[in-house]
Amino acid sequence: MIRLDTTSPVPPYEQVRSQLAAQITDRVLAVGTRLPTVRKLAADLGLAVNTVARAYRELEEAGLVRTEGRAGTFVSPAGDRGRARAEQAAQVYASKALELGLSPEEALEIVRAALAHR
Repeated sequence: MIRLDTTSPVPPYEQVRSQLAAQITDRVLAVGTRLPTVRKLAADLGLAVNTVARAYRELEEAGLVRTEGRAGTFVSPAGDRGRARAEQAAQVYASKALELGLSPEEALEIVRAALAHR
């Protein structure tokens, strides 16, 4: 499910968050899928519980998952809407980048830099 790169400068919580977010938006994890508990995933990945908890918290803030107390954390239906909103934002950005005279490569470089600094 999740693979950590210990040589990456990307913090572990962000690796967990981004991989789960990608699996949700790519529909690898279907709406309603129950995620492993924070403790279970932390143990499986060899991470601190707080590291996984932060990733889950950020996913919840983004609307990709919902936590139902002791019942667990589940993929939210908002995940599908989130992807649609991201695609819409990308269209707006692409139009603006072309309007400003940026090449596709320059526009992508700007997005990559912005994502790397998140």
